[in-house]
Amino acid sequence: MALALFDLDNTLLAGDSDYLWGVFLAEQGLVDKEFYEKENQRFYDEYKAGDLDIMEYLTFSLKPLADHPLEVLLPLREKFMRDVIQPLMSPASFELIKKHKQQNDTLLVITATNRFVTAPIVEAFGIPNLLATEPEKNADGYTGAVAGTPCFQDGKVIRLKAWMKENQCNLKGSWFYSDSHNDLPLLNIADKPVAVDADDKLLAHAQQHAWPIISLRDQH
Repeated sequence: MALALFDLDNTLLAGDSDYLWGVFLAEQGLVDKEFYEKENQRFYDEYKAGDLDIMEYLTFSLKPLADHPLEVLLPLREKFMRDVIQPLMSPASFELIKKHKQQNDTLLVITATNRFVTAPIVEAFGIPNLLATEPEKNADGYTGAVAGTPCFQDGKVIRLKAWMKENQCNLKGSWFYSDSHNDLPLLNIADKPVAVDADDKLLAHAQQHAWPIISLRDQH
């Protein structure tokens, strides 16, 4: 069984769940709208440019989890899934997932977005394994800090290697699907890297290295 690895945001999902969660929180009045939307956009632009300070961003993005109890956050997450995320889950993504299941591959989503946001999305896609940035929890709930290594850039490789050791598997025959040049550290060590609706930097790299280039967006 080969590993089939998937980035989530702008890959399987036709949008960025981390960014969209921030927009949603502002719309729901859980954060200061003007400040939060401005900072959320700044971090998203830095991510796309490859300049994101991941720890600065996580201090920002995990704070609402610490500021509000789970009895407030969980119903909001359900509404976010229903209203924002489900329309971004394309049939082409489900077909790709189905193909890898039929090949008896081991499916794993590996994403920089935190587990609170991504766990229900990955479950809805029917993928059993998730590596995500882990928000720290204690007896009272989320602390606003990060537990362990953020699952971002080289951190994805670190987290995946630990996971493979734990699950006694390797990258032989592995696939990795991603849209972002931020994932080049992992794309470069996967046996079968695939560029999906790629950003300009990744598209150029994929063309240079003759990687497959595909789209999972609904074609209108």
